[in-house]
This record gives sequence, C-alpha cells and structure tokens, in this order.
Amino acid sequence: MSKNYRLLELIRRTRSPLENHLIDGLIDGRVSRRDFIRHGSLLGLSLPLLGGISTAAGLGAMPSLARAAGAPGATIRVASSVPAAAIDPVTIADAGGLLVMQQVAEFLCIDGPDLVLQPALAESWKPNDKGTVWTFKLRKGVKFHSGGEMKADDVVASIDRLADPANSSNALSVFSGILQKGATKKVDDHTVEFHLDAPNGNFPYMVSSDNYNAVIIPASYKGDYEKSFDGTGPFRIEKYTPKVGASFVRNEDYWGTKALPERTEFTFFADMQPQILALQGGQVDIINQMPVLAGVGLLNDPNVDIISLKSVAHQQLHLRCDSDPFKDPRVRRAIALSLDRKKLVAGLMKGRALEGNDSPFASAYPSTDPSVPQREQDIAQAKQLMEAAGAGKGFKVTLTTERYLEIPEYAQLIQNWVKEIGIELELNILDQGAYYGDAVFGKSNWLDSVMGITDYGHRGVPNVYLAAPLKSDGTWNAAHFKNKDYDTLATSYIAALDLEAQKASAGKIQKLLLEETPVIFGYFYDYLTATAKGVTGVQPTAMSQLFLDKASKA
Repeated sequence: MSKNYRLLELIRRTRSPLENHLIDGLIDGRVSRRDFIRHGSLLGLSLPLLGGISTAAGLGAMPSLARAAGAPGATIRVASSVPAAAIDPVTIADAGGLLVMQQVAEFLCIDGPDLVLQPALAESWKPNDKGTVWTFKLRKGVKFHSGGEMKADDVVASIDRLADPANSSNALSVFSGILQKGATKKVDDHTVEFHLDAPNGNFPYMVSSDNYNAVIIPASYKGDYEKSFDGTGPFRIEKYTPKVGASFVRNEDYWGTKALPERTEFTFFADMQPQILALQGGQVDIINQMPVLAGVGLLNDPNVDIISLKSVAHQQLHLRCDSDPFKDPRVRRAIALSLDRKKLVAGLMKGRALEGNDSPFASAYPSTDPSVPQREQDIAQAKQLMEAAGAGKGFKVTLTTERYLEIPEYAQLIQNWVKEIGIELELNILDQGAYYGDAVFGKSNWLDSVMGITDYGHRGVPNVYLAAPLKSDGTWNAAHFKNKDYDTLATSYIAALDLEAQKASAGKIQKLLLEETPVIFGYFYDYLTATAKGVTGVQPTAMSQLFLDKASKA
C-alpha cells in the first residue's frame, strides 16, 4: 500500500462507518477522486481533512471560491437584470433580486462551481446514521450589519420563515416534504439540528447557496427587507433604487477576510443588448449572466473575458401525460427521438452545453449512471412509434412557452423537427409573467399547458428536479406525470446517504424516464459571465450568484 493510502487507513480509524465506506471506495477504485472530495464535503468530512487527503493522495487542491488577491480599493460595476419584485428573502425568486440580496446576506454553506460544499456561516455539519437529523456547527463571532451576533436563534428563525407554508415562501419547492416549520432546533448558541420528515442524503445542499432563499438574517426580522438589507456579508448596502440600481460598500467588521473592492455598483437593465453595449463602452465591468445567443458577439471579443461554468441549468420540455395527444408514452418517446441533440449543443448553444438524456441526471452529477445509453435522433423509429400508437397521420398541438434566453429559438427547432413525424406544432410564446401566471394548477399557462418549455436553474444536487416536476404530488408537475414506481425510486434516491446507493437508484430512474418520457431534457447549458479585460477575482456561481470580495481591476 502506498504512503498516501496508508494515511487514508489511519484517518479511517476516527471516522463514522458511512465516511469509512466512502474512503474504502476511494482506496479500491469504486469512487473517483473528484467524487470523493465532492461527496465527502456533503457528508461533513471536514475541509481541513479533505485538503490533507488531497495533498497526500494527490487528489488536487480543494476547490475554493477565493482567487489570488489583487489590488484593493476598486469600484466594481455590474450589469444585471431588473429585480422583478420587492427584495424579500422569503419570497424573492428572480435572478436580479437574488443577486442584490446575496451581496449582503450569507448562507450556512456554499455550493462551489464544482458542486463541492464549502463552509460559510456554518463551520461543519454531519448526519445521524439514518440521515434524518443533520447537525450544523455555527461560526462564532459573526456580526450582522445591524450589530448583533449571529447565533442559533437567527438560523432557526430564518429557516422556519422559509419552511412555513403561510409565508408563501419561494423555498417551499425545496423544503416541502423535507423540513417543516418547527423542525429546525437550537441545541446551543452555536449548534442547530435539522429534524427532517424523511431521510435525505443531500440535505446540506437544501440550506446552502443552492437554495437561494436560505440566507441567514436576524431572528427579529419582521419584513420590508429593502429598508435594512441586514446580513452578515462582506458588503453593506449603500443605496438601493428600485428598477435602477444598487451600491454597496466594504463591511469593515466582516468576520472573514475583508473584501478587496471598496465599493460595488449594480445597474439594472431590462434587456441583454444594453448590457453588452455598456460592457463594450466601459460603463460596466461585469455582465452577471450572458446568454449564449444574445452574447455571441462577446465570445471572441479580445477586450472581454468569459467565465464559463459547467452547470445543470436546462429548459424542460414537458408533455402532459393525462390528456391527448400525449397519454401514450410511445408518442412522447417519438417526440424525444425527433430532436437532434448534437445540433442543439453545437448550433443553438454554440458548444456551450452538454447533451441531455431525458432525465435530471446530467453528467456533472457524481450519482449519474454513465452506462445508460444516450438517446439519439432516430426519425425512422419515431415514425414507427407514432404508427404503433395510432398517431401515424400526425396531429396538431400547441407548445406554450416563455420569452426567455434561447427558449423561443429552441421552440422553433422543435417545431421543425416534429414536422418530420407528422406533428403540426403551433407556438404560443408569452412573456414570463403571463407564462407562469399564479404558478398554481388551474391558474398557470406553465402548469396547465399540454406542452411547454420551462427554464430550470442550476442545482448542486438533482433532488428538486426529481421531486417538484416529476413526483406525483410535485408542486411543479406540469407534465401531470403520476407513476408509483417513479415516486418510490425518487424517494429512495433522496434518502440515500451512500454514493453507490444513489447511483443504483439513479440508473433505475434514468431508464424509467427514458421509457416514460414525461419531460424531455435536451441539453444542460453552461453558465457564462462576461468581464472586461483586467478585472480579476470575480467568482460567479451557476445559481446567478456573484461573489465579488476578491475582485480587483488592473
């Protein structure tokens, strides 16, 4: 046994059986080095320990949000979308509003660009042996901008607000069936326990930056967040003007390393093209999120740097399973087989995406079963399925969707491809407000349409994708898909603490969804951030967050 793995054997003697199983997997080759670091961070193997293993066993440096320190004192200017509503940690859901909130408020832990969890307001976390109770140790000496110290009472109150159905929380899509109001309990001033409704092997992601509402604010918060913007972050609010912009100044009492920029300025734009012109004209330094099609001219601009993050963000094409013409899964499979995914990646997304295989399991997830064959375009087989389903003569149907990113162009490609198998597709492209409506069944074009395309942002684990749009009681089940076998498999995956158990359930889910095809996952696109040359230390995440504490200008 090599010196590196003798070290791992010594470490095993102090770890739990679950942690030791993961270490054993690394030693015998069942678990890759990347998956070991990523899954170890989830189980609460301490970051110093993982870093030590990385160095000793040659696993590569622990990923970090921090970049090399640049010159301090700059003003960093950011272009972003307009917040769609009042900024409230409980209800805010749009990228522009979440970006502003994230500048001042922090999470218990952060889902890094490589899906590795990193400590923030929590220093460590670990599950019980069933994954039904997770214990988080909080960082000491953290102060809110208003002056009080962050303690367990603040964490309990913050999470209870989000888990309370009476608050219309945007985080209920994450917490429903997982964590109820009152189930977050204070152990002492710096220890919190989360008592879950059922075992959950990926729970730390539910209270990380992956759940973008889960920022920690004072227990005394009563609403009207725009008056205080109270948080614990490296920047404090200077000025906020709705629909116009915001500015922030360095927090000199920050618990961690002080931010390099002295100020940050955010300008809100209704459209992408003015953001591009502002970057090219020197009025801003950063475009937070740049869609591929709208920003294609910047991809080769010598005065612009593109930060490209692999993500699992995607556009779900749902097919309503409880009504014609999509009751028969053979018709749904036929549509999936008509799509040319390679052209989607190379043409529509200019190579800045990966092919999807009609399940939430993107190749980026360690639990994805790579042995499941990739679905390819096959027009002949699609026509055979249409004939077998009694739909050989084709039919007319309406695809309803939103005017957002490349979705209208994606809809047009689908329209052309399904024409080859006899389907006449009418497009109904709405603005986002009209598409989502009240976001409840019976009052939403999204949830009530026979066929639609919906944008889904990045998540560090697939739990939300597996539950909300696909489980029989899912809050976002636009496909109206009800399958008891699927529900059982999804529950099994979500409960699994062990990576191998997750992979076993994932493979079965992938195969079942290929057979049933309630939702078509055509591609998973990269998250792009554009910066002016000379701007360094910028760290976006694929959740539309932007960490600027290490940013500087040449």
